[in-house]
Amino acid sequence: MKLTGKFIDKDGKGHVSLIPDEPEDMWHAFNLICEGDSVRASTVRKVQNQTATGSSTSSKIRTTLTIAVESIDFDTQACMLRLKGRNIEENQYVKMGAYHTIDLEVNRKFTLTKEEWDSISLERVDQACDPTQHADVAAVVMQEGLANICLVTSSMTIVRAKIEQAIPRKRKGHAQQHEKGMQRFFESVLQSIIRHVNFDVVKCVLIASPGFVKDQFMEYLVQQASKTDNKVLIDNRSKFLLVHASSGFKHSLREVLADPAVVAKMADTKAAGEVKALDAFYAILQTDPARAFYGPAHVEKANASQAIETLLISDNLFRIQDVAQRKKYVTLVDSIRENGGDVKIFSSLHVSGEQLALLTGVAAILRFPMPELEEDEEEEAAGGELDKDAS
Repeated sequence: MKLTGKFIDKDGKGHVSLIPDEPEDMWHAFNLICEGDSVRASTVRKVQNQTATGSSTSSKIRTTLTIAVESIDFDTQACMLRLKGRNIEENQYVKMGAYHTIDLEVNRKFTLTKEEWDSISLERVDQACDPTQHADVAAVVMQEGLANICLVTSSMTIVRAKIEQAIPRKRKGHAQQHEKGMQRFFESVLQSIIRHVNFDVVKCVLIASPGFVKDQFMEYLVQQASKTDNKVLIDNRSKFLLVHASSGFKHSLREVLADPAVVAKMADTKAAGEVKALDAFYAILQTDPARAFYGPAHVEKANASQAIETLLISDNLFRIQDVAQRKKYVTLVDSIRENGGDVKIFSSLHVSGEQLALLTGVAAILRFPMPELEEDEEEEAAGGELDKDAS
């Protein structure tokens, strides 16, 4: 993402002009744009023209519109962002107040205006415009007959291809059919890796599976690379890392990213930092529950005592329509940072973010135990039981 212009006044009102460089930038735009913001961008509008004879013709005209955003639709697979709203600036083709849908496109500038740019939004702009943010990890999560080829960026896990093939079962005296099926399956996975993985950017390719499927596939890959003299695969052999996964489904990626060998290999990526923080939270929840809490009420009480060492929060909470709620979470993040705490903002499209969403989307590791929060929880639960009995 390129930043081409920025003006924000002392009250936080203002605009930024951005040019998305790549499809993932649409994810950053999705996080930045909220209902009620205004967006100015080039778009195509169907215009009706009337001729002198009274007949009408329609043509598509490219024009620049400014709309007040009313709905936002993000297509995760195509990384496309569609904004719908009313036109709020005079335009020769579109009446004031008329509805229009703008599709934000790669390499086409847009200007976003907000009544208030909070710290989270400004941080997102800086992150989006940081040239070091790239999809530097690829992962193939597989089992017999099923493989998911994913790109793990700092913001999201993108499934680039899903391969499903029926593999004949291994039967006594009929092992050949099984082996042929596996060869066909491995060939499909290999072609998908060649098609979707950019080895100039990717630092590490994780091959994960239960049992020996990963080892068999790696053996096949090396043989084929040598047989076809595929220099890209031969030169990048050291980037492949074999790890255990419980299945070939996408959700197994979370345990893969938590593997110590993987963490060491991708130590400098944001995705690894999120997974590490979530694992630390689960570990403390098991061993020292008075130092790990989730849910807005508990986290806010812990913050009031300046007890939070690490906050884990989902970016979903900064996209909610309730402005007061959104401000509450922004204030929470600012307060924890001011008190010297670490804040990890999890992407809801990342496997670790999906896991955090199951814990209400907000959790915290504390500097010191606060058993009184556990007591509050027990009292609330007991109160709830009494209410049920009374009713």
